[in-house]
Amino acid sequence: MFLDTSGLVAYLDASAASHADAETFFHAAPSRLTHSYVLAEFVALCQARKLGRELTLSFVTDLLENPEVEMIWVDELLIRTALEFLKIRLDKGYSLCDAVSFLIMQERTLTEALTTDHHFEQAGFRRLLS
Repeated sequence: MFLDTSGLVAYLDASAASHADAETFFHAAPSRLTHSYVLAEFVALCQARKLGRELTLSFVTDLLENPEVEMIWVDELLIRTALEFLKIRLDKGYSLCDAVSFLIMQERTLTEALTTDHHFEQAGFRRLLS
């Protein structure tokens, strides 16, 4: 299962409407994968939602140290490939983070994302949270 920003926020934030579902999907997943851009976006989103800096940074640290979560570190080649992906989809509102996620999911043949982001459905993946 791919871990996206909004899904991780739902997992962390007990007051989120999708929190219980996010916990269930996270713990039931046979594999968990995300990338460094998701972490950057996650910290910014948590800050915007005033979830608490210490809580947010502790969560990211725990995620990085979790042996059941595979972290992909975004490099120059992946960024350039994601930019090309976006250039041929100018009609979509995908972010660079989204494009990186989609490319990784395609490469790893992942179909499900812990996310509330409808862009994953637009790109042909299964969004686990509404």
